[in-house]
Order: sequence, then structure tokens, then C-alpha cells
Amino acid sequence: MRALPVLAVVLALIMSAAAVWQITESPDSVDDIGPTPAAVPTPGEPVAVSVEAGLSPREIGEALESVGAIDSATQFRILVSLLGYDSLLQAGDYEFERGTPALEAIYRMRRGIISSRFVTVIEGWRLEQVADALEEKGVSRADFLGAARPADYDFEFLQGLDPEATVEGYLFPATYYFRRSNTAREIVGQMLQAFDQKVKAELRAAAADAGLTLHQVVTLASIIEREAQVAEERPIMAQVFLKRLRLGIALEADPTVQYAVGSDPQNAAQYGYWKQELTREDLETDSPYNTYRVGGFPPGAIANPGLAAIEAVVHPANTNYLFFVAKPDGSHAFAETQEEHQQNVDRYQRGGEGTPQP
Repeated sequence: MRALPVLAVVLALIMSAAAVWQITESPDSVDDIGPTPAAVPTPGEPVAVSVEAGLSPREIGEALESVGAIDSATQFRILVSLLGYDSLLQAGDYEFERGTPALEAIYRMRRGIISSRFVTVIEGWRLEQVADALEEKGVSRADFLGAARPADYDFEFLQGLDPEATVEGYLFPATYYFRRSNTAREIVGQMLQAFDQKVKAELRAAAADAGLTLHQVVTLASIIEREAQVAEERPIMAQVFLKRLRLGIALEADPTVQYAVGSDPQNAAQYGYWKQELTREDLETDSPYNTYRVGGFPPGAIANPGLAAIEAVVHPANTNYLFFVAKPDGSHAFAETQEEHQQNVDRYQRGGEGTPQP
């Protein structure tokens, strides 16, 4: 009968620990690797612990306790048993703060989260935004931007790209965990590895069957990622842009102008990376990315698109639209003719206020 009070204490321990650690399912895709777990501040400097495959919960707990990562190997072992995670803790080279709560350590090892440090790459972020987010986590912005060159990585999808270009478009949106010892190049490589895993061979083959290179797909997907606020509109926008390309009509996509304007550090400081209200002068910006002035595809992506935007380009809607204009609610009005499009512009842009879309 004495086991009941002991069990009650242990269950109370689990409940109190769970209150400061958000339990989530194991991540495996983009929206994926989220939601981001709540950060729990813990005292002390980080310690490294290498967990080899095949170690028992007792051995793992003792290894963690020996370096001060957790306070009690016994508590660790009991919690692992009660949660049924005896054979589910993942091997790896982990980084823990000293005095990490045992339950936090267990859930991290259940999910293979090597560190409490992470960065989330948002769909539609450009390279500089990723660099800014990493700098807030202690990673040198300059080092990250310097490491974002395609020639430095051995991925098939980067072959043939301009060696002076960046890996813009190929930093797959997801949440990435990294240790303090990880270099900027290793972090870039992790993001590129995610792209390689998520953009599967079947999707690349479908792009080729549609007469598109993967670089063209990623480039167009990045524009759609910045344009679309309604998920269902992505394939329709893809159809509009692909048809305009086939007919030799300029894309005239505002995000490409925003990208060109935001590439100037002074403009970025004043307006942000994505200037909201474009002027006629902005539309005349001299840049190969300005699709109001330059026909065809821009040189590369203007942001890092998610998988849905990439799939939309490979599998566009079956419509005859050539134009679209933004509505006040963020959705778009599509049109097949210039006359219909102008009516939409007059209706939704209030006689021309703002910059019409293609």
C-alpha cells in the first residue's frame, strides 16, 4: 500500500514539470518542425553529452547527472519508465544547460532535439531575414551570409547555379535546432539538407515533365509565397505567371520590386526588407529582379518558399487567367482580359490607389 503515495508524488512531479514544458509530437515536416516548444530558462553554462545508440535509460541518466545536465539520474529513469519512453530516447550529441529539468531532457531526447537553441525560418523570408534571426541567437550575421554560397555545398539541386549567387530560395522553412559549437556553414547545410529531403524526387521529376528546371520552380514559388495570403490562390497565381511567361508577357510582380528595393541597405533600413507602398519610381528600379522592366524569370528566388508554393508551380490550376489584383482582405480578384482586370483595379484599388498586380 505504500506504493500509492510514492506514485502520487511521481505523478505530481510529472504534472508540475509538464506545466513548464510544452509537449508536442515529433516533428517531421515544415509546418512540421513546429510548433516551437516553450523555452524554459535554466541556470548554468551548457554542457555536451554524447548519447550512443543502445544505452539504457539508467546509463543515459547517469551520464547526464555526471556532467550536471540534470540533478537526478534516478528521477530521470523513473520518469522515462512512467512515460513509456524506455526504447524511444534518440541517440545524438546533445547540448544541455546545467540543471535542466529531467522531464525537459527526456522530451528533448524523445524528439532528438539536440539543443535548446533554435531558429525558425518563416515561409517568404529572404536570406537577410534568416541572418537577422540567427544573429539574435548568437550566430554571426556576416558569417551566415558569407556561408550562403551554392558552390560551398555538394547538393545536386545547387549544381549549375551562379557561383556568385546565394542559396536564396533553398533555405527550407522549418525550425532548426543547433548547438553553440555549430558554425554558420553547418547551419546553412542543415537548411539545405531539409530542402533536399522535403522536395522529393517525384516533385522534381514532375517539374521536368512540365518543362521547368528546379531553379525556375523555386524562383516562381518564391514570388507566389510573397504574393499569396490565401492558400487556395497559390495554384491560380502559378497558372497566371506560367501563362504570362509562355506568352512573353512580363510578370509585373510587386514582390520582385520589393526585393530589388530592399536589397539596398539604406532602403531596407528605412522601409524594411519588403516596402509596402511601392511608388512609380520604385517600379523603375534598375534591377534584373524587377519584373516590371525585365521579361521572363528573374535571376533567382526572392525569398525562401514553403513546400505548398513549390507544389503549386509544379501543379498549377487549370484556368485562363492572365491578371490578378489584391482585394482589401488580402485575397485577389482574377481576370482573363485586360478590360476585366481594369474593372477589378477600379473596384478594389479605388480608382488606381496602390499598385495593381499583374
